[in-house]
Amino acid sequence: MSVSLTNQINENCLYEGLYGAKRAEQCKSEAETAPLILPRDQHRISRSMIDENSLKVLYRLRRHGHRAFLVGGSVRDLLLGRQPKDFDVGTDATPEQVRKLFRNCRLVGRRFRLAHIMFGRNCLIEVATFRRKPAVDEIPAMTDGGLHFAENVFGTPQEDAFRRDFSINALFYDIEDFSIVDYVGGLQDLRDGVIRVIGDPDERFAEDPVRMLRALEFAARLGFTLDDIIPPAIDRCAEQIAQAAPARIREEVLELFRHKVGGQVLQKADRFQRNSFGVVSLVV
Repeated sequence: MSVSLTNQINENCLYEGLYGAKRAEQCKSEAETAPLILPRDQHRISRSMIDENSLKVLYRLRRHGHRAFLVGGSVRDLLLGRQPKDFDVGTDATPEQVRKLFRNCRLVGRRFRLAHIMFGRNCLIEVATFRRKPAVDEIPAMTDGGLHFAENVFGTPQEDAFRRDFSINALFYDIEDFSIVDYVGGLQDLRDGVIRVIGDPDERFAEDPVRMLRALEFAARLGFTLDDIIPPAIDRCAEQIAQAAPARIREEVLELFRHKVGGQVLQKADRFQRNSFGVVSLVV
């Protein structure tokens, strides 16, 4: 790890055993999972580290009665002492409510509805409403509209955290009290330097096969190790990468090279071959 979290996170605040080896039991009941709350005086993130326009968005949402969190990779990177590429916001405000609060907002995406708030020509803040995984009986017939419905069922911060890909990407920074909110063991995994899938890896890779490449990418970029159950899952699911949209795959491969880990990741990906199908042969 580039920056040790041992000196940044008070070990007494980590729930001993809550994020232990039995990962399946940790996530068996999301409704019963109490978040780990790390107060401001026990983590390194300061508002001075956060993009000014992102703070404006967070504060306006909060002033109008909405919950507003900094979410995803920006929280991870700030905790690791890295400079985030962007600062995304999560909120309980619906996309339409966000648009009413910001004149410089436009809604994008049909499958996954997002609010894009523009500041000048070069600064875009992406705001996503908290989502949840719908129950089977909630989803309409699986036409195109059913797929869109499944991606736009709004939920709580807790439900949103469990929908995310990896535990280190599911940490929230709460603008109300400047605390870190962790529902999925992401703080412990940051401290241990581990990439861990939230939930069952086979199921999550089937939902989005590009996650296999992202797991390898984060391990290479951050110098982390993969959770023991990830390599076998990639081996089982490697052929599914062919089902991902070509544009998604190209975007992810370009991202690898932007972070200067393309060669390293694709070499590792090439090891996960079954018969004549491998990740590399399916994406390049």
